[in-house]
Amino acid sequence: MSEFNDKVVLITGATSGIGKTTAHMFADKGAKVVVSGRRAEQGASVVDEIINSGGIARFIQCDVSNEQQVAALIEQTVSSFGKLDIVFNNAGIGGKIAPLHELTESEWCQTQDINLKGVWLCLKYQIKQFLAQGKGNYSIVNMASLWGTGASNFGAATYTASKHGVIGLTKSAALEYADSGIRVNAICPAWVPTEANSAVLDNPEMRAQIASMHPIGRLGTQEEIASCVMWLSSAGAGFITGQDILADGGISARR
Repeated sequence: MSEFNDKVVLITGATSGIGKTTAHMFADKGAKVVVSGRRAEQGASVVDEIINSGGIARFIQCDVSNEQQVAALIEQTVSSFGKLDIVFNNAGIGGKIAPLHELTESEWCQTQDINLKGVWLCLKYQIKQFLAQGKGNYSIVNMASLWGTGASNFGAATYTASKHGVIGLTKSAALEYADSGIRVNAICPAWVPTEANSAVLDNPEMRAQIASMHPIGRLGTQEEIASCVMWLSSAGAGFITGQDILADGGISARR
């Protein structure tokens, strides 16, 4: 029997990409999975796939930048499954790619509202629920990025700033709630093909160029990142909290 059997897992941004893949992995291991995102049709499709494979799942629509919707997400999760054990705060956007001095205030705010404020709101209501349940063995994994540990020169200032913020939030929350049995970590991938970056990676020349940036010689896979999330949520990672785990094919080793 899997250690995730009957655990309740909430995944934001789970209608596609890494979030969807992670939802399937947890469900395959016996977890009850809440698939959350803004796109109802896609979310319902993911839930149907999980149920048709013998898993248990429910879709709850949520815009993580909206406090009322985040509060309702946690309330409906607990109403559906009775508790909350594991969270993967995966929702995010790439944001406007442009030189910093050309960004508009609205472009800046949109990225921060979803990538950073959204993680804060999710942490706020998830941690409240964990505390209400009593001291336990809870896990939160936040989606950060390789660019949350450094920077680049390709016009991603707003995205980079948001992911630095996610790592800061992760470390702060980990320290604040460590004695409550709540572990909080961040996963920091480099390039992994998803629907969100297909416009770049569908170009063979760009894909080859980006793959060559990784010392391992290739892009990452959604399954590899999902496996990291599952490990961070497992008993095997029980002594790990407040960490930003780099899954970057060796790029950061060059620094």
